[in-house]
Amino acid sequence: VIRHRDVRAAYYGVIDKFRLQVSEQSQRKALGKKEIIATLLPSAKEQQQQKEEEEKRIKEHLAESVFFEQTLCQPENRTASSGPSLLTVFLGIVCIAALMLPTLGEMESLVPLYLHLSVNQKLVAAYVLG
Repeated sequence: VIRHRDVRAAYYGVIDKFRLQVSEQSQRKALGKKEIIATLLPSAKEQQQQKEEEEKRIKEHLAESVFFEQTLCQPENRTASSGPSLLTVFLGIVCIAALMLPTLGEMESLVPLYLHLSVNQKLVAAYVLG
């Protein structure tokens, strides 16, 4: 167990390194070692307080400062897409049609033979549709 006894805000972000060495009790030769890097961070409560203080300072600064209108950063007039694209809809319809066509080898069909699809072609259509 390693404990940091002197916890102050000034030490936040300071990086400490600890080295662990493993050896047998009777021998001095080290069997292995590992360096562990530790950084002291503020608690969640302290971080929340710091964020609130920073937000207050920003709001006060903005309230006191003079605003200038920036002509370079005008919002773009783009219409938001409300649904799937036409390509996606078309591809979905083609895949559904391919799955409804007869499979190769079906003889009792009114559809011409060149429109009969193989099982692999139907699997590809099902995969794309899914």
